[in-house]
Amino acid sequence: MFTGTILVVDDEESVRELTRLYLEREGFRVETAADGEEALAQVANLRPDLIVLDIMLPKVDGWAVCREIRRELVTPIIFLSAKGEEYDRILGLELGADDYLTKPFSPRELVARVKAVLRRGSAGPSGKTLRYPGMVIDGAAHTVEVDGQDLTLAPREFELLWFLASHPGQVFSRDQLLTNVWGYSYPGDQRTVDTHVKRLREKMPDKSASCLKTVWGRGYKFEVTS
Repeated sequence: MFTGTILVVDDEESVRELTRLYLEREGFRVETAADGEEALAQVANLRPDLIVLDIMLPKVDGWAVCREIRRELVTPIIFLSAKGEEYDRILGLELGADDYLTKPFSPRELVARVKAVLRRGSAGPSGKTLRYPGMVIDGAAHTVEVDGQDLTLAPREFELLWFLASHPGQVFSRDQLLTNVWGYSYPGDQRTVDTHVKRLREKMPDKSASCLKTVWGRGYKFEVTS
């Protein structure tokens, strides 16, 4: 049985109450907010363990709420949205969201994703440091230094890089990465993996980005050549 406080932010009462019902069945304490302003106030007062955040909100939209939260907190965020386009998913992940679920969604799938995100957050990378030519990945500080410069990575981007770098040369399928990085024990949206790999490559210098290799028809691997 999971415990902790989940903040559900959605302007549709039916979504808030259905999500509350399913999460409370699993042992979570659930609080709700109907707009962006209320969400920010609740975050300040509650300091929830995870936030389920709709994008299309009155007063302050979900994008702005996420930006404001990320100024101070690393609280896990799962975006909900009727928008399923790649641009919206990439923007959500770039802002620091941990997951993205498109409406209409299955409440059971949302609960599974909440558990997965919390499970990954409680485990997290170990405190050791991975060192490769031109790259230092600090598991305790959650920092990445490439050619003497710090990279700014979202939490899930860091975890993906850490996992691949912890198994150099080993090829992982998208399903394996969803299981080991996102914690999904069922088939998830494989485009999530592709989006994160794309974002990682864009944030790394060209030479270092080449360490994230696509193995066509199989998946991805981390490989550094000196």
